[in-house]
Amino acid sequence: MAVSSQDSAPAGVVELDATDLPAFCPNRRMSTWNAHPKVFLDLSHGGQARCPYCSTEYRLKPGVVPKGH
Repeated sequence: MAVSSQDSAPAGVVELDATDLPAFCPNRRMSTWNAHPKVFLDLSHGGQARCPYCSTEYRLKPGVVPKGH
């Protein structure tokens, strides 16, 4: 998973590439000691979603188009 918190993304925002889909939280880079239940996030409406547990925002990198459903 190429999850990144790049310099261009504000703190608390995770930018995802097409290879990172389906999106879920907690992601693989988060510590397991403070993990909440795994939830899948729908990025098909506007390219972004917020985790209902920890409020981490996930968004698609510019130019990435989700495929599928």
